[in-house]
Amino acid sequence: MNTFTIFLVLITIVCFLLIIVVMVQNPKGGGLSSSLGGSTQMGGVQKTTDFLDKSTWVLAAILIALVLLSSLSFTGTLNDNKKIIDASQSEAPKKETPSAPKTDGKTPASAPVAPEKK
Repeated sequence: MNTFTIFLVLITIVCFLLIIVVMVQNPKGGGLSSSLGGSTQMGGVQKTTDFLDKSTWVLAAILIALVLLSSLSFTGTLNDNKKIIDASQSEAPKKETPSAPKTDGKTPASAPVAPEKK
């Protein structure tokens, strides 16, 4: 398993936890704390809504951090952009290189040519 797959699994777990925490909350302020009936139940947690609110923010921050870190670990092996770029470069017209000046065979191409006399 590569690191990108590990990040995908962690992101999925955090998403499910975030869904559960948001679904437990009641938008009118009742939520889990009003269904318990007293403040001493469930291990003495007095402010369940504060805990759910903080856990929502923490899970959201973890989710954003995991998404950003997973984008850094993505290698891009799933797409074929390189093949598309290579194909477009091979289809591009090739520039011709300037050819050497033609010689008459008597003088070499690197020797200066004297002007003809009339």
